[in-house]
Amino acid sequence: MPDRKTRVLYIVPPTRSFAGIERVTDSICSALAIEYQIDLDVSVLYTSPFEQIVGQPRPYHVILSFSDGRLDLLRRVRKTIAGGRFDLVVVPQVEATAVFWLACLGIRRRFILYLHGNPRLERRSFKASALFEAMRFLVLPRLARVFGTSPRQLDAFRSDYPSKVEHVWVANPVRSFDTPVPVPAPAIGRPVRFVTVGRFAYQKGYDILLRAFAAFCEKRGDAELALVGYGEEEPAIRSLIDELGLAGRVTIQHYPDSPAIPLSNSDVYLSGARWEGWSLAICEALRFGLPVVAFDCEFGPSDIIVDDRLGRLVPLGDTAGFVKAMVHYHDHVVSERRHAQYRIDYIDRFSLDKVVHAHARALLAADGRVETRTSAAADSLRAEPAGAS
Repeated sequence: MPDRKTRVLYIVPPTRSFAGIERVTDSICSALAIEYQIDLDVSVLYTSPFEQIVGQPRPYHVILSFSDGRLDLLRRVRKTIAGGRFDLVVVPQVEATAVFWLACLGIRRRFILYLHGNPRLERRSFKASALFEAMRFLVLPRLARVFGTSPRQLDAFRSDYPSKVEHVWVANPVRSFDTPVPVPAPAIGRPVRFVTVGRFAYQKGYDILLRAFAAFCEKRGDAELALVGYGEEEPAIRSLIDELGLAGRVTIQHYPDSPAIPLSNSDVYLSGARWEGWSLAICEALRFGLPVVAFDCEFGPSDIIVDDRLGRLVPLGDTAGFVKAMVHYHDHVVSERRHAQYRIDYIDRFSLDKVVHAHARALLAADGRVETRTSAAADSLRAEPAGAS
């Protein structure tokens, strides 16, 4: 194996908030730069001025390049890739990967498509459809790898877009929290507390969740629901809360940096998402020992909730089944805590210090370097193609 580092560039496309993809990229690249400094030289190109990044020290190379428009963005991305002598360029999502690959025609660089969401639901405009077709016929056959956040997501993408390119599951890291992971005290003498965390967006199904909670309240009166997040749908969510007569039982809370406080004060986690790529919010709820009620949407929840001790999956659209699961956890909120430690231990497999090894091995394999010189970590690396046994 050549005595060199694999030079990797992750690109973070322009966004308004430092949230899912942005936070995952920062976490993974920080861990890669520290744990695999002998094998990997990691850089991240940020195209938005996140306060969490600008002026803040990072163990990887931070490249800041803010554009004045789409054409300027493509020019800046091409210039960065051309000048960096990178072995691999990792880009999230189908559209961004197709656009940046096309912008770099004539530059010999190997790209990796890193799926985060649900590609089946992202072709919602003519432009998106055109880029997906460019991916199918032009870009995909020339990629070094396809990474994904869940096995089902990768299986679906491979079925919809057949290719000979290797697909590899690299799990998103679940944050550890500074505060000790608590197991809530028995819900005696107070209402049972349900909670959900996420962007206030159509994808997350807050309208579905609120209607389910309203139906639940007709069966059980002593419960509260906390909606933790922010986003463009907040005015509509507030209006629906008033319309359903839930103002005294539902609260909207903002914890932009960490959901530790609301999760530690809750009893049951709810997910009304219409679709996911994975679901870090579900994983973080399990980190706090909470049982989860979630719709079995594509993709993610069924790859996480694999045991009844972790929670209950309900077919997407089955509001009555969702309410039934809520009633179960309400009525058994104390006895269900016997599984809290199991949930905490289970989700630890997705901690950053564990999943970083799968990411590293996937990158090194894409660069033709199956072995690593970081011997302590090599034994624990387990990055296999989706569906492999």
